[in-house]
Amino acid sequence: MKAPFLRDASLLVVGECVQAVSYDVYKKFKEGRVVLTSCPEAENAGSVMGKLAAIIACSNPKEVTVLTMEGSPHCFLLHAALNEAVFITGSSIPSKHFVVVDGKAVEVSPESVRVGRHLHLVQKCIENYPTILEDLSRHSLEQRCFMKQKKMPYLT
Repeated sequence: MKAPFLRDASLLVVGECVQAVSYDVYKKFKEGRVVLTSCPEAENAGSVMGKLAAIIACSNPKEVTVLTMEGSPHCFLLHAALNEAVFITGSSIPSKHFVVVDGKAVEVSPESVRVGRHLHLVQKCIENYPTILEDLSRHSLEQRCFMKQKKMPYLT
């Protein structure tokens, strides 16, 4: 947390799977940044948030960027951990969130991460913008299977 290479650095917090799944995007993002990898599936997500908060408080990095795979519930935790670390430290550190979609990095706002944690608000978004489910079907095998099952009632 106090390592000299972290002080005043641009940090990239990246889901471990990104390098293997989308190396070109990873390669572009790692340029000029100190890379910190994490897999919340294998680690305690709370400890990731605590580590990020300690790094922000102790090393005062210039900025923090999170890059993960879209749709992964585990990777989502890295985005939430950064938001929480910034909140807990009271820092005004610039932070950015990116997800890899169809081989490209797409920026998402810290607010979208916060909304994603509040399912009743996500429900309102779906109700007000139902065509979002069509977009979801293009990106989610789980959604496509659900829709297929919904159209074909279970036969006993």
